[in-house]
Amino acid sequence: MFLSDKDIHAAVKKGEITLEPFEAKRLQPATYDIRLGNTFIVNDAHSTKAIDPAKGIYPQTQTIEVADGDEFVLHPGVSILGYSKEKFGSDNYLIEVNGKSSLARIGLIVHNSASIVNPGHVLNIALELCNLNNVPIVLRPGMEIAQLSFSTLSSGTKKSYKQTGRYHHNNFLGYVPPKTGPLARKRTTKKTVTKSVKKK
Repeated sequence: MFLSDKDIHAAVKKGEITLEPFEAKRLQPATYDIRLGNTFIVNDAHSTKAIDPAKGIYPQTQTIEVADGDEFVLHPGVSILGYSKEKFGSDNYLIEVNGKSSLARIGLIVHNSASIVNPGHVLNIALELCNLNNVPIVLRPGMEIAQLSFSTLSSGTKKSYKQTGRYHHNNFLGYVPPKTGPLARKRTTKKTVTKSVKKK
């Protein structure tokens, strides 16, 4: 069973759902709209011969931080990682991330398959952004990018995601954590190039 807007709001107030920052105006009848953050991870195409997951071969990446008010141009056929401004999660509910119809109609995909956030996982979600259109799409930090739905579980979980010790940046060998922003962490396994886009 999915939570209604009233139930989502109540669960946030009770602390059963972490949703930071929370703004009631982003509530839809049974979903909550989340915004695009400032961090983007892009592949270094010039240094990547091929991706071979079976052999653990992944591309070198660059971290790009785009300031509020600036833009990121996503070209046709290009797939990148972007992140939500909102940090969210819950021990009590299963969360699903889906695209918005207004963006789907212009060919913007916000996730390829990883739409589920397990109980106990609190994060700024990685969005698998891909432009299926034949013209570039301008992405702006702060734009509404996806929507969350919350569903109840048949029973409490035997273990939560936090107990497994697994986090989203460890599940993908090719992912390089950014040095700045909400996803920064001290230990990195690969070199990351950080570019800042300054407002003109």
